[in-house]
Amino acid sequence: MKLFIFDMGQVVADNVAVESSIAQMLGMSKNDFFSCCKYDRSVRGKSNIVDIHSADILTMLSDGHITTADFWKEVYVRTGKRIDADYMHIFFNPVLNGDVVKIIKTLREKNYRVVCGTNTVESHYRVHLERGDYALFDKIYASNVLGVSKPDVVFWQRILLGEHTEAEHVFFVDDNEENCLAAKSLGIYTHQFVNAEILQKEIDVFLQK
Repeated sequence: MKLFIFDMGQVVADNVAVESSIAQMLGMSKNDFFSCCKYDRSVRGKSNIVDIHSADILTMLSDGHITTADFWKEVYVRTGKRIDADYMHIFFNPVLNGDVVKIIKTLREKNYRVVCGTNTVESHYRVHLERGDYALFDKIYASNVLGVSKPDVVFWQRILLGEHTEAEHVFFVDDNEENCLAAKSLGIYTHQFVNAEILQKEIDVFLQK
């Protein structure tokens, strides 16, 4: 049985970035917001729990190691700006890519198993649940629930265990090159997303294997 794993943001859903809007509400630039959070893409996905006051709190939030409330409390500690609302939730207004949605529905109609493997945070996860977006999939593997974010290979290892399948039977699609390379290192068939047309052609190749 072939398994398809789809990333959510920038693949199935567009308009997912909230950092600029949050930064504007806090009266700072997006880069300053990332600096405040101590976000470092180069160490993303290493899944090491450290003291919150010296940590990359965006990654900790994505890994589910802190709650949304913990995140905003720490932003207050670091900036002195009191947060009276969950901006992660308020500013998150994803738009589904209709062409990709059609691909997913077609795969499921043909009895292939299709799951979502996504780096997300508690607030965004909740929005997708509220909107019914995750109903597209047979199951959701979200970083805040798995306890680990891409590109840590443990992310895919937990999905493989959960799905009782081997890497050679899996097709993974993500817009991020680093995530694709990490999945590929496990023997997973990977595709870096550009658009739905190219994706469909790659899926056709995979299904002919």
